[in-house]
Amino acid sequence: MNWIHCPRWLRSLTWSLIGSATGITLISAPLLAAERELTSPPIFKQALPGYEYVFPRDHGSHNLFLTEWWYFTGHLLSEDGERFGYELTFFRRALEDPQVWKNPSRWAFRQLYFAHLALTEVDNARFRFAEKISRAGLGKAGAKTGMFHSWLDHWSAAAGTPDHQEFHLQASTPEFGVDLNVTLLKPPIIHGLEGVSQKGSQTGQASHYYSLTRLATKGVLWLDGEKKEVSGTSWMDHEFGSESLAEGLVGWDWFSIQLESGYEIMAYWLRREDGTFDAVSSGTLVAPDGGTHHLNQNDLKLDILEHWHSQASGARYPSRWTLTIVPFDILLNITPQLPDQELRTTKSTQITYWEGAVEVEGRSGNAPVTGMGYVELTGYAEPYRPGS
Repeated sequence: MNWIHCPRWLRSLTWSLIGSATGITLISAPLLAAERELTSPPIFKQALPGYEYVFPRDHGSHNLFLTEWWYFTGHLLSEDGERFGYELTFFRRALEDPQVWKNPSRWAFRQLYFAHLALTEVDNARFRFAEKISRAGLGKAGAKTGMFHSWLDHWSAAAGTPDHQEFHLQASTPEFGVDLNVTLLKPPIIHGLEGVSQKGSQTGQASHYYSLTRLATKGVLWLDGEKKEVSGTSWMDHEFGSESLAEGLVGWDWFSIQLESGYEIMAYWLRREDGTFDAVSSGTLVAPDGGTHHLNQNDLKLDILEHWHSQASGARYPSRWTLTIVPFDILLNITPQLPDQELRTTKSTQITYWEGAVEVEGRSGNAPVTGMGYVELTGYAEPYRPGS
């Protein structure tokens, strides 16, 4: 979950790109045109109840919606026993209503694409991240419809087989990179009710959101020129919609958990200005056989046990939790594998957030359970302000 819809950061980003050192410095005129278009916002499709998912079609891009992302995280183990966490994310943000595209030029500035890559070196206590941004014109970046293939320069995530049972992830910098093959172990899991995941109480304040909650993973990491064969387990989120969060919400705390028992949990809490959680916060419990149970706010209890202060951004993040799933008598203690897993994306989405690998231990009824997961924390460095 990474709801990046915010006109203020997009407007600021549009101007900051003009004359910048990125790969889109040659398109200042289209950028200016895009900025003018923002004065009369286009109309995009809303995420409404009743949406029926069809796969593999829905792995692809949904250009009638304003915002979309494909989000991979995972835990990897090298052949010599080193532990790693990784994140690879592709974002799409539309700037022109695709139903009324006015400019047929290949240079037309209709979509912005962003990508984030992060690597947690657990045993070396080191966190690295990188970012990219580009327009869709001339094939420099894009996302296909009807099938999964998102790319930005040489970073890409794409279906490895026609039936979309496998995916290939590839992204690198001079210092680090990943080249991974991931294989579905469970079918797509739909979050929310009636095909929508609510982000507010009003109609349309929602997204279409599904996950691939358990992906067998094998491939290669590069660290400072050294190649490491790795294997492990990944998770993928795909989410698309057109509306911002409800007024009064400043961020969210999102959790994905994979238990050794075969269960998975997705849960998010939307945070108000006073630190309390909104009633539309929710989650999903996934059984070993792929069956699901929707969790509402009353089913979930989150206790924050510790905090971590970022010297780089000044943000104060929660840093250890107890999560209780009340109807199923599940209690989980969640601990970051590294305190500092903060991304400061000043060259792309201009959002500072904490996205990190975590370890999990606790109980399910009277039986002990262990697992791994990822946590995303937004709005702590700077509150989310819809429409500002």
